[in-house]
Amino acid sequence: MNNLINRPIYLERLKKWKDKADLIKIVTGIRRCGKSTLFKLFQSYLCDMGVSQEQIINLNLEDVKNAQLLDYKKLHQYIESILVKDKINYVFLDEIQLVADFPKAINSLRLRENIDLYATGSNAYMFSQKIITLLSGRFIEIKMQPLSFKEYYSFVKSSDGGFSAELAFSKYLSNGAFPQTLLFYDDKSLIRDYLVGLYNTIIQKDIVLRDQVKDTSRLENVVKFLFDNIGNETSINNISKVLLADGRKIHPQTIESYIQGLIDCYLIYRTERYDIKGRQYLKSNSKYYISDIGLRYALLGEISTDKGRILENIVYLELLSKGYRVSVGAIGGKEVDFIAQKPDGIVEYYQVAQTVQDENTLKRELAPLSAIDDNYPKFLLTQDDDSVSHKGIQQRNLIQWLLG
Repeated sequence: MNNLINRPIYLERLKKWKDKADLIKIVTGIRRCGKSTLFKLFQSYLCDMGVSQEQIINLNLEDVKNAQLLDYKKLHQYIESILVKDKINYVFLDEIQLVADFPKAINSLRLRENIDLYATGSNAYMFSQKIITLLSGRFIEIKMQPLSFKEYYSFVKSSDGGFSAELAFSKYLSNGAFPQTLLFYDDKSLIRDYLVGLYNTIIQKDIVLRDQVKDTSRLENVVKFLFDNIGNETSINNISKVLLADGRKIHPQTIESYIQGLIDCYLIYRTERYDIKGRQYLKSNSKYYISDIGLRYALLGEISTDKGRILENIVYLELLSKGYRVSVGAIGGKEVDFIAQKPDGIVEYYQVAQTVQDENTLKRELAPLSAIDDNYPKFLLTQDDDSVSHKGIQQRNLIQWLLG
């Protein structure tokens, strides 16, 4: 297992739920973010803890040799036929959404006292209302993402000690955070081809085929718009108007359907706006963020953009990976980039900028945080080296914050 990239956050979550046999553990996330590798890491841990290989059943349902198991009854029968009696069996089912009526199989397996069940899925469509009803209260979801910068830097630093954190971060932005890209040794051509291929696979398998999209060029227009406007407030009607002005007419309802498909396959995230003083979510414009900045470069090229919005996207993903519930803050006509709520209810506020060396820029970035009158922690993250306090608002170096 030495060639596997460690994923400590997610591995610890699996360990926490180990032997809670009455619950199905489902790891979700965009394709190729490392879900299968996480299972391998966890299986290695199980072996270190004294679990025998016979007690570990690992099935990749994308593998053609397992095609006959895509029938839920056959899958159930096969697993039951190879169980080790009188011992706990750890069952891992990769890409479970490929099995027709899969909830029937995994819910039945869950009932066996000697089965601890784990599964992965690459599309949130698997959590439709019907499925949630069937599995209600019987599963927990572990949401996985591509590599955090800390995971990325830990790997490149161990393989090439000459990498500074700043250089690694630059590569992290341009090459992306999918684990496979690290094996291409910074070959830009290979990385781009891989990311474009991955993007096309996601679009075709998780959206076009599932939703029977006939005009893929219109879907492509919506994707490019969202990729180009990460961190900008927008609405379905705004997207429709912009595309129409460019000669591309797409009905708002169609755009809404496309966006939901992109969210379901974890390619993008939609973030709602929250009125801090009014203590309510706003129905107006949302913001969208992409699951991996490398995908953006692969699709749009090295176009000029607001570096601050790219850094904002990175911070958003980092907060999600730490289990925060994230929204965009609105207060008195000003915007707080992120309101991040911990599972215990504690709130943190974040503002992100490339640099605040200019005094006017510093004042502008501090203003929304200063307008908040509660005592929750407030942070300003930049690429400046400064680590100072502005009347209780903590300014931190972004890279060091990511590595902390």
